[in-house]
Amino acid sequence: MASTNDLKNGMVLKLDGDQLWSVVEFQHVKPGKGPAFVRTKLKNVLSGKVVDKTFNAGVKVETATIDRRDMQFSYMDGDYFVFMDMQTYDQLHVDRKAVGDAANFLIEGFTASVAQHEGAVLYVELPAAVELTIQHTDPGVQGDRSTGGTKPATLETGHEIQVPLFITTGEKIKVDTRTSDYLGRVNS
Repeated sequence: MASTNDLKNGMVLKLDGDQLWSVVEFQHVKPGKGPAFVRTKLKNVLSGKVVDKTFNAGVKVETATIDRRDMQFSYMDGDYFVFMDMQTYDQLHVDRKAVGDAANFLIEGFTASVAQHEGAVLYVELPAAVELTIQHTDPGVQGDRSTGGTKPATLETGHEIQVPLFITTGEKIKVDTRTSDYLGRVNS
């Protein structure tokens, strides 16, 4: 249990039964009249839904302990992604649903942050950008346009993104894992 006065960004609260909500931002408000309160923006850990919630100042809220560990992606086992804890060498089978969009950027050997609560995997988080190789893209054709164009490219993970026309098959590029945007070439 914690008081609303102890709230911090990133803290995970257990509200509405057993739903887990992460504090995105909070603000202590002390109006001229009436009691002080805390205005928060909370994000549901599982669904990603963001809501605004107001608490009276000093109210007790239940906190949840989230265990975040850096683990290395080893291989696919059916519909499960197998991660290995680099300290203990324990293997963890993670369901595709918990991996979410991170599956588009995972290749063997990548390190990801795996968040667990009471033994259940909540989500898998990758770094903001990863380096991947273009598996296939058609040659770019210059046309008559005033701005740079893009073309589809398939990454080594099988995920398709838009890249500039000058990118060729076999090149290593940097990709934003949150938006699937091309960020630039990787100089080798």
